[in-house]
Amino acid sequence: MTLVGATEATAWPGIPVPRTPEPLDPAEANLVDRARDGDRDAAHRLGRLCAERDDRLGARHWWERAARAGNVDSAYNLGLWHRTHGTTEEAIGWFELAAATGDTDAATNLASLLLERRGDTDGARTWFERAAEDGSRHAARRLALLCEDQGDGMGARRWHFRAAVDGDLRSAHDLGFLGYAAGDEAEALHWWEYAARGGHAEAAYHMALLLHAARDEKGAEAFYRLAARADHPGAAFRLGDMALCRGDLPTARACFERAAKTGRPDARRMAGLVCARMDDKAATAHWYGRAAADDPEAAFRFGLLLIAEHNDLKGGRHWFRRAAERGHHGAMVELRTLLPLLGASPEAEECLLDPAAPYWSRPAEPEQAARAELAVAAARRRGDPAAEPADLVEILGTWDLVTGGVVTGDLVTGNPVTGDLVAGGLSSADVPSGALPAGNEVGPADTVGWLARASGLHRAAIEHLGLVRATLLRPGTAPWPTPAEVEHVLGTARDLRRRLGLR
Repeated sequence: MTLVGATEATAWPGIPVPRTPEPLDPAEANLVDRARDGDRDAAHRLGRLCAERDDRLGARHWWERAARAGNVDSAYNLGLWHRTHGTTEEAIGWFELAAATGDTDAATNLASLLLERRGDTDGARTWFERAAEDGSRHAARRLALLCEDQGDGMGARRWHFRAAVDGDLRSAHDLGFLGYAAGDEAEALHWWEYAARGGHAEAAYHMALLLHAARDEKGAEAFYRLAARADHPGAAFRLGDMALCRGDLPTARACFERAAKTGRPDARRMAGLVCARMDDKAATAHWYGRAAADDPEAAFRFGLLLIAEHNDLKGGRHWFRRAAERGHHGAMVELRTLLPLLGASPEAEECLLDPAAPYWSRPAEPEQAARAELAVAAARRRGDPAAEPADLVEILGTWDLVTGGVVTGDLVTGNPVTGDLVAGGLSSADVPSGALPAGNEVGPADTVGWLARASGLHRAAIEHLGLVRATLLRPGTAPWPTPAEVEHVLGTARDLRRRLGLR
């Protein structure tokens, strides 16, 4: 809230420095005489003096006299006064009076009230446009967001662009997402780099993710480092992952521990894993222990550690059970082995009798992890619900697992019965006669048909899985999947793996 004419040493919260410089005030008694004689500027200054003394009623009185005599700044201040005190209609009236003279701050505040208190989107858009056309960066951004809400993509781009070139890094970041969602990755990179170099940490992180998805590891690392300087937990995690892939365990540990301390839950597990490889048993137990309550893989590894290092069978059972309750296959196997040693029966364990949905523990490919995070960020940018990145990674990984080949464009290269598929328990003898496509390249329809015949799942369900995967890898081909759609497709992915004997 900016009250016109307030000094920096104000006693009334919310009264910062004046919008325009004013001459030194004469004696207050002289101001009162002049105001009573109809001097609108004197009345405005008296209102400011009252505001500085926290005399709110006095401020309102003198500003009303000044505004009715034509002082625009007093009309603006009255709009702020009534908005603060909850008298919306009066605030709208005074803001409208000031806005009609070309005051962009008043027009922006008026538009905000019309939108938020009355739900008048047409009126709000009119005043946001007037303020934006007159150079208000804040109004341009608000107008862009309103255009997005109304489905006006061209308007959103136009006004985000206006705000961004005037220095609004949030709008530059938003322009990057608009480009990404439309499949224009060059535009996304342009605007995210623009915002990142201006100090926007999220833009730097999303820039790095997109570069990582494009397998530009050097460029990705540079922007991860830029985001990490602002303590971005995701950036520190990704830097740790890259260091781990290089075999640089000290750097990986430092990055994962930094990410864990700034709120990245899976970084605790990864810090434990690196500490285990460095044979630091105390640190391994510390990080696995901190992660175990929320992370099935960490719970499983913590159980193994307790048994191996401390012969703590009961502690191992506790954490195996916690991981098994979340569908961790390895924990289920260990729990079945351990229970008889403790004089208990596996038949009494509900998590073994009625297993949860299987936990996806396969490492994510960098492209899959990056695409999943970008899809979730794009969906959540305006507060919309979105699936978890781990669920999207599982969908992407399942398709690669069951096809057993490398997906390139719209073709699946490789025989779908080789690789992980055979290793997972499905042999050529299990495939119905004529199910295998001929040749080394299989179109998507043949792949879907083969999977439907081999698994017994309905063809439409597998096609849906493939379409969601394509949307995640090639944005702009379809709207982002909703959480309900992801949940449905995730069920298909898990059922498909189960039917094919894969985990």
